[in-house]
Amino acid sequence: MNPSDAYLAHMDAIVREKVRSIESARAPEQEHYLGQAELWQRVADHVERYRDELSFIVRDLHANPELAFEETRSAEVLATTLERQGFVVKRGAHSLPTALRAEWQSVDFDPRRHRTIAVLAEYDALPGIGHACGHNIIAAAGVGGFLGAAGIGSGKIVFLGTPAEEGHTGKEYMIRAGMLDDIDAAVMVHPFNYDLSAHTWIGRRTLKVVFKGIAAHASMQPYMGRNALDAANLVYQGIGLLRQQMPPSDRIHAVIDEGGHRASIIPERAEMSIYVRSLYVDTLMDLSTRIDDILTGAALMAGVEVERSWDTHPMSLPVRNNTTLADRWAQTQAARGREVLPFGVLPDSQAASTDFGNVSQLVPGIHPTIKVAPPGVALHTKEFADYAATDAAVTAAIDAAVGLGQVIVDTLCDDHLMNKARSEFENAGGPIRATDLR
Repeated sequence: MNPSDAYLAHMDAIVREKVRSIESARAPEQEHYLGQAELWQRVADHVERYRDELSFIVRDLHANPELAFEETRSAEVLATTLERQGFVVKRGAHSLPTALRAEWQSVDFDPRRHRTIAVLAEYDALPGIGHACGHNIIAAAGVGGFLGAAGIGSGKIVFLGTPAEEGHTGKEYMIRAGMLDDIDAAVMVHPFNYDLSAHTWIGRRTLKVVFKGIAAHASMQPYMGRNALDAANLVYQGIGLLRQQMPPSDRIHAVIDEGGHRASIIPERAEMSIYVRSLYVDTLMDLSTRIDDILTGAALMAGVEVERSWDTHPMSLPVRNNTTLADRWAQTQAARGREVLPFGVLPDSQAASTDFGNVSQLVPGIHPTIKVAPPGVALHTKEFADYAATDAAVTAAIDAAVGLGQVIVDTLCDDHLMNKARSEFENAGGPIRATDLR
């Protein structure tokens, strides 16, 4: 066993022990409303009716991966699937050419009395390794959840095809174009190596930095120059030292994109790309201020100018998990035979970012994970991409579609559930818009 295998085995043992201690301390709350069992069965029957279509989405998108903002073919696959079932699909929804929107509403729908629930789908892939984040599974689950819940209960269900999650913030662009204006709650699911009712997804900001110095002959007159690369190196070292004071859940990544072209010339220009991630909105902004201070200090020490460009694409906010709705998701998956681990089992340090965070800061939302690969197989690897095209991936998409559909129906039909979810959301601070943060 190599050291990394030993670590993974150790972590899995810790996870299992945490699960046992949590379950022994608190049995999950089981809430039901009149007719829930019958409605859940109807959702499951609806999804099963579309098994072939959902399987096709999983495998076809995997075989034809498309990058962020370029998902023309993938979006068309989802749109035509919904249109074959009689739904009107708006292409280019909410300002993005590859975004989609479709709706179902009951004949008695009244926005003053009924709720509108959104189910989201992603379908962009990663460069070089395709669907190593399993967005093909997310797409199938979102379509299936919409089809599974449509026609049940009183209210409105909105399907949203959301492009450009990988390295970008497609959902935030759509939010600014009105995507959530009429939405009361939002649901989606993400493939993973554990079944989790909720997980930590940290916020992310991007930063481009340019240092401008003065070129000089590196041997004859080095004292006449101002070395821009020195400033970039000082920033890199400063970030390394800052990590000692960072919480385990926070992350900073940096690369030097440009640092000169010939060793015999003092570099007059250096460029850096930096990612800043944090667990909460306020700590994300505070960490950004610390990085700004490092940039200023490095420029002063090297005697150069610094230009910074935050958020070329909008920032991704941390996901605010709505535990009320997440607990209901866990019940749906338990009914599918899955062992859903409660929130807090995996450490905060095992966290990535998603633009669903921007959605969850505006309306109650869930972003659970569904197991597709073994615990040791990480997202954004070739190994995970391989698992994303297996029979297990199709099964996960079906189970997730059923779960999303059942949670949607519950949010439409269960007043107690939605009142509790709303109260939790408001107690956590209410809506936070990325556009209000600087």
